Amino acid sequence: MITLDELLQRDRRREEDGFKRKIRIGKIVKPGSGGKDKIIIVPTTVEEKFIHDDIHLDQEPGEGEPTGGTGEGEEGDIIGEQPVRPEEGENGGEGSGEGPGEGEGGEHEFESNAYELGKVLSQDFALPNLQDKGKKRTLARYVYDLTDKNRGSGQILDKKATLKKIVETNIVLGNIPDVADIDSTQFIISPRDMIYRILSREKDFESQALIFFLRDYSGSMGGKVTQTVVSQHVMLYSWLLYQYDKQVETRFILHDTEAREVADFYKYYSYKVAGGTKVFTAFKMVNDIVERENLARDYNIYVFHGTDGDDWDKEGKQTIAEIEKMLNYVSRVGISIVEHSYVGSKQTEVEKYLKKSGILSEHSSLIKMDVMDETADDSRIIQGIKRLIS
Repeated sequence: MITLDELLQRDRRREEDGFKRKIRIGKIVKPGSGGKDKIIIVPTTVEEKFIHDDIHLDQEPGEGEPTGGTGEGEEGDIIGEQPVRPEEGENGGEGSGEGPGEGEGGEHEFESNAYELGKVLSQDFALPNLQDKGKKRTLARYVYDLTDKNRGSGQILDKKATLKKIVETNIVLGNIPDVADIDSTQFIISPRDMIYRILSREKDFESQALIFFLRDYSGSMGGKVTQTVVSQHVMLYSWLLYQYDKQVETRFILHDTEAREVADFYKYYSYKVAGGTKVFTAFKMVNDIVERENLARDYNIYVFHGTDGDDWDKEGKQTIAEIEKMLNYVSRVGISIVEHSYVGSKQTEVEKYLKKSGILSEHSSLIKMDVMDETADDSRIIQGIKRLIS
C-alpha cells in the first residue's frame, strides 16, 4: 500500500513537470480512545473531465455514410445484458458481483499517526517552523561524543591541543630561547604531551512542548462547529509533534459555565453538554495547573482554544485578565472562533471583546485569533493554522 508521503511525493513531481498539484488533505478521522494517536487521513483530488462540444468538420459526411461506430446490427438491437443486482455465483456460494455493501473496496484512506501528519503539514503545506524558546528538559537517555580529553592515550589525537602541550614542555626545558626563531626539530616530545579525545557519556537535553487544548462544549457547540474546531486541533497537535520530534505532552480542557480536564483526545471531541458558556473558566484552569505544577520552568507551553464565540460575559473582563496572566509564560495562545452560518456578518462576543481590549495588537507575537465559518473545508482550516502560529 502506498503511504501518504509517497502519494504527496508523486504530486510534487507533477508540479516539477509543470502541472498543478492535485492531492489535498481530506477529512481527518479523529484519534481513538485509550491514548492511541492513530488517525485516518482521506486524500482528495479533482479529476480532469472531458468536455463534449460540437465538432465542425471541413467536409460533411455523405448520405448513407456512418458517422458513429460501424459493424453488424441494426439500430435498437441488444448488444449485451448485465443484471442490475448480481445474484448468487455459479457455484451457489456468495455472489461475486458488487451489490450494496459487497465487492472489494478500493484503498481510499491512509492510516497514519500524528507525527507523519505533522510532517506533511510542515513540508507539503508550508506551515512555518517554530522559534524555540530554548527551555530544556533532561531526558532519561544518553549520547556518546568525543567531548573529553585524555593525556597519553585515547581514540583520536587532538593535534591542536597536543602541539600546545609540546610547546609548553619545551619552554619549561629551555628549548625555545627565542620565540622569533623556533626550531621545531629540536623539540623534545614526551608521550604525556599527546592529547587524545575520548568518548564521553553525556545526558541528552531536548526541548519539550506542553499543549493545552481548550474547547467550548456548551449547548450551542453542536455539529459542524465542533467538527471544525477538533479537526484544526488535530492538525495543530500533529504539527507540534513533528516540530518537537515527538517530545510533546497534551492536556485537554472542556468548558461550558465550568471547566473540566479530560484524559484524552477521544473524550475531548466526543463529550457534549447543554449548558451556557463562560470562556474565562478554561483559561483560569490552565493558569491554575501551570502554577500548581510549576510547568513553565520546563516546558514550551502552547494554548489553543476553540469556540463558536458565545460568552455570558459580553465584556470579557475575566477572560482578558486570565489571558494576560497567561502571556507571561506561553509560547503562543491561539483562539479559533468557528461561527455558525446563521450569524452572518455580525461579530461574536469573543471576537468583539478581544479586538476591543487591544490584546491582539499589543501582544501580536504571543496571541493570535482566527475566525472562520462552520462550513470551512480542510484547506481553510490549514490557512487558519498558519494565522495562529505565524
